[in-house]
Amino acid sequence: MEKFYLTTAIDYVNGAPHIGHAYEKILTDIIARHYTQRCDDVFFLTGTDEHGIKIQKTAAEKGITPKELCDENAQKFKDAWKALDVDYTKFIRTTDEEHEKIVQQIFNKLLEQGDIYKHSYEGLYCTGCECFLNPKDLTEDGLCPDHRKKPEVVSEENYFFKLTKYKDAIIKYIKEHPDFIVPEFRANEVINQLEDIQDISVSRAKSNVQWGIDVLGDEEQSIYVWIDALSNYITALGYDTENPSETFKKYWPADVQVIGKDILKFHSIYWPAFLMALNLPLPKHILAHGWITIDESKMSKSLGNVISPTSVLESFNLEHPDAFRYYMATSAPCGRDGNYSDEDFKEKVNAHLANSMGNLLNRTLSMLVKYFDGEVKPEFKGENPLAKKALGTVQIVKNHFDNFEIAEAGLEITSLVDAANKYVQDTAPWTLAKEEKMTECGQVLVNVLDVMCIIASLIYPYCPNIARDMARQLSFDLSTKLDDLTADNIKYGKLISKEDIKPVFLRLDSELADKSAKKS
Repeated sequence: MEKFYLTTAIDYVNGAPHIGHAYEKILTDIIARHYTQRCDDVFFLTGTDEHGIKIQKTAAEKGITPKELCDENAQKFKDAWKALDVDYTKFIRTTDEEHEKIVQQIFNKLLEQGDIYKHSYEGLYCTGCECFLNPKDLTEDGLCPDHRKKPEVVSEENYFFKLTKYKDAIIKYIKEHPDFIVPEFRANEVINQLEDIQDISVSRAKSNVQWGIDVLGDEEQSIYVWIDALSNYITALGYDTENPSETFKKYWPADVQVIGKDILKFHSIYWPAFLMALNLPLPKHILAHGWITIDESKMSKSLGNVISPTSVLESFNLEHPDAFRYYMATSAPCGRDGNYSDEDFKEKVNAHLANSMGNLLNRTLSMLVKYFDGEVKPEFKGENPLAKKALGTVQIVKNHFDNFEIAEAGLEITSLVDAANKYVQDTAPWTLAKEEKMTECGQVLVNVLDVMCIIASLIYPYCPNIARDMARQLSFDLSTKLDDLTADNIKYGKLISKEDIKPVFLRLDSELADKSAKKS
């Protein structure tokens, strides 16, 4: 694997980031980190979508310019991703000068080759969706099914993109590439939407929407959201219609584009059509994740249950975001909806990260110090009954990631931890020490610690800080590629002293955790 390029949807900066935004970014960051363990060149793009009527209206209400609102809110997204250890390569903003210039280039190219034409139109426009809706897509009450609001009747002369021209080619592509849309069950939904697809508006009259990218040569029109927003995935790499950059040539097509299921239509129909019109290859995979509900209820401002991701870190006094990352990433099977609740969060991370994984490392190292002064002797190395499962888990985890089954991969890692815990219970090294079977006792402890190195490597994408703490105590090189992992990781000699053994994750309800939080 020479390179791996992945993207998230760009977030609309009309408000602050919430837990749904965080879910997508954490998933993508975990995929990116996993592939750094298999590939030397990973490019991870995220960013913000900053044009349109909602920005224009909100800025006017606040008495500031649209750009000032974008600057303020884009920074909130950057701050949130920093707090969650989302380690992107590039953060693009659609108000970036270079992006705007290339979008105008793309628009002109499509106009010149006849893929864009001007047309008078009257239709039902949903501001929330940023698109025109078909009457049959509305609820019985005539509302947008996603935003529960009545669309407004808009009559304008706009530029339209010939989406219908690419309908058959897109259907053919989806059918010939069953792994293009992940999970696969969403492909039929897209093909059904394609059956009665119409050409789409790609500009708005400036009399209605001033805050957008100008259509060159037509001062009355602004380039409308989808050509602007979707093009970020290539403009960020330096795409140019005449002379694409070496970066673009190197990374495009994207290996996976991670989006929410609510914008699948735009990414699996509009985006492929734009790319086909530009004669560019399509992304290898579109991963459409589900939504995150709060206490089994859909997030909404009216219910007052919109949660900021950083507020979870603050309310649980978490020094680093690993517990939240792990919980969110394992909250739902691939493409399905997940749920967040404070109680479930506490129970799950205590069980998996503190009681199971953290405690296993802590007590094994403590026994090594107690019985052998923290020293690993040559005779402690022998056949490891856990090795086969551990190395098999590495392959299973890789396979899950190849199918973007992030939650499923996390559960495999937990299963390996459970197997190591069972091995300790079955072999009872404390009993072996009591019976003075010291070589056998040392072998058991080193067998477990060898596997803990593999666990540290596998859990790293989910919990980078915990993994680093584990690796430090095990003297294990966390930069080891997954394909280079073996079941022989612990070196001979002094491994650790009593004062260097630290819990890698404290139970959220423990007295120590509370004290630690208060100190920080």
